Amino acid sequence: MEHKFNSPPTTLNLTLLRDFCRSKGEAVTYRRGMQMEREGEPARWFAFVESGCFKYTTRGISDGHKHTTWFSFEGEFVSNYPQSLYGQPAQVTIEAMVNSRVRRVSGEQLMELFFQNMETMELRSRIGEHLLRQMNARYLDFHRTTPRERYELLLSRCPGIMDYLPLSAIASFLNITPKTISMIRRKVTFGK
Repeated sequence: MEHKFNSPPTTLNLTLLRDFCRSKGEAVTYRRGMQMEREGEPARWFAFVESGCFKYTTRGISDGHKHTTWFSFEGEFVSNYPQSLYGQPAQVTIEAMVNSRVRRVSGEQLMELFFQNMETMELRSRIGEHLLRQMNARYLDFHRTTPRERYELLLSRCPGIMDYLPLSAIASFLNITPKTISMIRRKVTFGK
């Protein structure tokens, strides 16, 4: 949740959540291409990414094409949140982009944590607000920035992203064609 891109500044302290995943979570390794969650199936997991990265994808309703909607990197959380809290159908498929290791807890375990006391209930509320701010910022970026500006914002917020992901996944995330991102990348790299 503490994503390195498309998120406004925050003071959300997720140390308690990270420590909970590390102490109560199961250590799981996902090989490149393995799915942690599958769109439409009950969402089950909330995890802290110890190494690697994950992409979130969804299928287009009419065309069935896969669209990249989000990423989670080392030091961040990965989940179909809040669906995982209730075992509701996952909104996206979450797939390891490289061999990745997480500490994962179930949605039920996370709910037990949240209901422990007022501090953890307040944390749950702040997480929801934080996610709403992130989604709003991403939505607004699509309306107030050019494709090149979105590309440059992504690179500034997540400098190593080109090392992890194919250009097609980045193009999908930025909602542009692979041809467009190639042209933008060439212009940014060579100043043409």
